[in-house]
Amino acid sequence: MQKSEIKQELNLINSLYEDILSMVNFKELEDEVKEIVKTTYVQTFWDDVDSANNTIKKLKMLKNKYNKIVEFKELYEECIMTSDFLLSGEEVENEFKESVELLVKKADTLGVELLLKEENDKLNAIIEIHPGAGGTESMDWAEMLFRMYKRYGETNNLEYELFDYLNGEEAGLKSVTFGLRGENVYGYLKSEIGVHRLVRISPFDSGGRRHTSFASVNVIPEVDDSIEIEINESDLKIDTFRSSGAGGQSVNTTDSAVRITHLPTKLVVNVQNERSQIKNRAQAMQILKGKLYQLEEEKKHAELSSHRQTGVSNSFGSQIRSYVMHPYSMVKDHRTNIETGNVSKVMDGYIDPFINGFLKQKAKGEPHD
Repeated sequence: MQKSEIKQELNLINSLYEDILSMVNFKELEDEVKEIVKTTYVQTFWDDVDSANNTIKKLKMLKNKYNKIVEFKELYEECIMTSDFLLSGEEVENEFKESVELLVKKADTLGVELLLKEENDKLNAIIEIHPGAGGTESMDWAEMLFRMYKRYGETNNLEYELFDYLNGEEAGLKSVTFGLRGENVYGYLKSEIGVHRLVRISPFDSGGRRHTSFASVNVIPEVDDSIEIEINESDLKIDTFRSSGAGGQSVNTTDSAVRITHLPTKLVVNVQNERSQIKNRAQAMQILKGKLYQLEEEKKHAELSSHRQTGVSNSFGSQIRSYVMHPYSMVKDHRTNIETGNVSKVMDGYIDPFINGFLKQKAKGEPHD
């Protein structure tokens, strides 16, 4: 490498390093971790088990964040050291290039993670998918999106749980509700809220014509004990019914499914994954709390149109993203204009570029409706 090329790379990594450190007060984070660690050594720490578990959970997240920043700083120092060797004539060009490439990747990932500063970003996510205009086509499309998010969860080592699944008449699904759990899951997946549009040659059309299908995705924060949501029992209508779903072992077939309707808001939650009616009711209440919390947050930020599928037309013109399989291959996010020609990779769960692009744009305060 020429000295000018090395200096150009150094300018890049110095800029990335400064950008990352400007996004977090590292000393403050370090002190917070130390303070929480101290509290765990107090003799009465485990007297309140729920409080102790919440503290441990918070400590784990902060430590993870702290360790990622430390790793980034160490990698940056390695890049600087290797560049010094390279400038002095050592044969370490490959090592330098590899270190810089890795630093750029880590800066992108860490930079997005540090954007997740809202209180509910750290929560787990509950995802609802509903087909829109297009009949069987859209029901099949909803099933394809369901698989896409499941694959995203598998790729990112997220815990998955199915709560409710209703089959389509001929193919696909009428509705599905499931959970993905892990660090900052809601913070990332809130970017998926909205209508998703598919264009393809229909496998259900004997004439082989092109069809356009729609499905809506809603992402709800799974509220924990640190968030208090008041619900009056008199505001609830609770029904039980026989479970039905994807077949096999996906859901049970006993009289234990629960539907809770919150009368003031007309919000409805179905849960049928457990054989115990009591467990299904408890889970349904948890999801309802998340929906009510989401509703209050949306009102607070006056962003009902962009953050909620209810009231958004599940049809042409309202989509946040288009997935085109014919006459060409392309997935395009209409909020950020990020696109890719590798549709199959996206459908296999690789939606990170769209998530990251949305979060970066949102952080800059740019419009994305």
